[in-house]
Amino acid sequence: MRILSWNINGIRTLPKYHPWNTFGSCEGILDALEADIICFQEMKSSRAMLPRDVALPGPYHSFFSFPANKGGYSGVAVYTNSRKVTPLKAEEGLSGILQPKPPLLAAERVSPTYPRADEFDMYSGEDDAPPGTLEELDTEGRALVLDFGLFVLINVYCPAETSDARLPYKMNFHLLLQERVRRLIEEEQREVIVLGDINVSATPLDHGDGHLPSTAAVYWDHPPRDWFRKWLAPNGPMVDAIRTFWPERKGMYTCWNTKLQARETNYGARIDYVLVTKGLLPWVKHGDIQPSLKGSDHCPIYIDLHDELVLETGETVKLRDAMRQDQATQLPRLAAKYWDELAGKQTMLSAFFGKRKDPAEEKASEGSSQAEVSALSKSASCTPPVDNTPTESFQDRGPSPAKFKASIAQPRPSTSTKRKPSDKACSSGSNKKSRPEAGQAKIAAFFGKPPTAKSKSKSASKAKEVIVIDEDEDHVPVDGDDSRSRETNSESQIDADYSFACELSTSQIDLVEHSEITSSTAQEDGKRAWSSIFAPVRPPLCTVHKEPTRLLKVNKPGPNKGKTFYACSRPVGPGYDKGRGERLREEVNHEYRCNFFKWASEVKKEARQAKTSDIPR
Repeated sequence: MRILSWNINGIRTLPKYHPWNTFGSCEGILDALEADIICFQEMKSSRAMLPRDVALPGPYHSFFSFPANKGGYSGVAVYTNSRKVTPLKAEEGLSGILQPKPPLLAAERVSPTYPRADEFDMYSGEDDAPPGTLEELDTEGRALVLDFGLFVLINVYCPAETSDARLPYKMNFHLLLQERVRRLIEEEQREVIVLGDINVSATPLDHGDGHLPSTAAVYWDHPPRDWFRKWLAPNGPMVDAIRTFWPERKGMYTCWNTKLQARETNYGARIDYVLVTKGLLPWVKHGDIQPSLKGSDHCPIYIDLHDELVLETGETVKLRDAMRQDQATQLPRLAAKYWDELAGKQTMLSAFFGKRKDPAEEKASEGSSQAEVSALSKSASCTPPVDNTPTESFQDRGPSPAKFKASIAQPRPSTSTKRKPSDKACSSGSNKKSRPEAGQAKIAAFFGKPPTAKSKSKSASKAKEVIVIDEDEDHVPVDGDDSRSRETNSESQIDADYSFACELSTSQIDLVEHSEITSSTAQEDGKRAWSSIFAPVRPPLCTVHKEPTRLLKVNKPGPNKGKTFYACSRPVGPGYDKGRGERLREEVNHEYRCNFFKWASEVKKEARQAKTSDIPR
């Protein structure tokens, strides 16, 4: 049996390029992980936002814990393969305060008693601020507790220390986890597995800068690291299961800063763990990390359990029997399959809107719909029926004027309120674009030689389709026939004006070409100068490697959020230059990123000044 843990950093909506999309669905993702108990952290979702295929992925049972007041943040989940294992009990949180509706009965609870704030010393911080309550520690959806008979599994997503003000909350969550495990071990004599994102590096070997002398000297001064060292064996009850198989392995990191390209150089930290009590060590067969699996800034970790174990007495015990799977007859009530919205018990909002039909009306509507389908199938072709009667002419088939007027006067049936697309296609005939009217003038008519009287007469004769009879050669003109001479004079005058316009246009073209030749050099120089102004700003070179820098953006809340800056384009690595205030000069490894920094506004200002000085005056 394999137990796997992975901080997936959000499962709400995967982008198109996400590696998980190759699996097709949540069930495909779970199958690809090849584990029987799968624990996720940092779901970044909520119950209302969770897709159905994520809540009920095929043969997997699912359990969730979401933040109470902040959606799209934190959250943990546990999936169990129902073909292999089923939990006996399940509950949300560490304090026992979070309860479903109706609350869990005593037989449904994992533990008979739970931690109380007055039983252990809570961390208050340097400013002696109030430590808060246990309910506040359980409202961010950071823990699930499941009973598997042989052991109690606790899937946790411990808080990160994002600021100094967050340290008390982080420390108190660790102390609450420690107290809950202590009760399970000492008072109930149970074996425990704690796995997930602890957000603490156990030893300097688990940190990317742990080998540096300056880091190792003050490593245990940090309160969370000091607490973790005391909780782990040999000082405490919990054993780092994966490290037992790789005691001296370096670079066994589970989390990297992907924004700084730290995964390329394996510059990270091991903050994801599988911790077990000492009584479970004989069952642990193997453990390791899976850094080759992408899709998050963390990688999965896992342990494998033996299918059976030979005790000191010589008795062989199967894992299924030790986990009391014969008693797992009913799934715990915390499972997602019992949610009202997934079990079909919750009334949908759409059910309150819309008119309900009587049974008789529904039958009538079904009959009418079937009749409409048959009518549509018969009238699928738009070709009208052909009448082969030889005595009937085309005019006889058409409606008479009286019938046409009567058809207009008659009202249309109420059933045909809308015109179907098929009717429109049948009645429209040709889809060709309509031609312009005969009297519409074209724009080309304004840029050509004016038409003569002969062309006008020819076009008029063609338009009117008048038959012209040749006149007799001995014909004597009568009054009004001198119009022909006037037309001839006007045509000659138009020809003279047209030829003069052609000569004038030719001379103007020569002048334009001459002016273009004389000013071409000045225009090209000005064009090059202005194009250089609007060209993209070239990134500056870093001072150490003399390589083009990389444009980055400030996402941290504060006065500089949203601003852009340039930094060294090389990835970070062990001993990279963080700056003189954070890194000793003798510990800097120049193979990795240097401490070059420059605001993008300063780079643009310098580039603008350089470009404007090159513009010709």
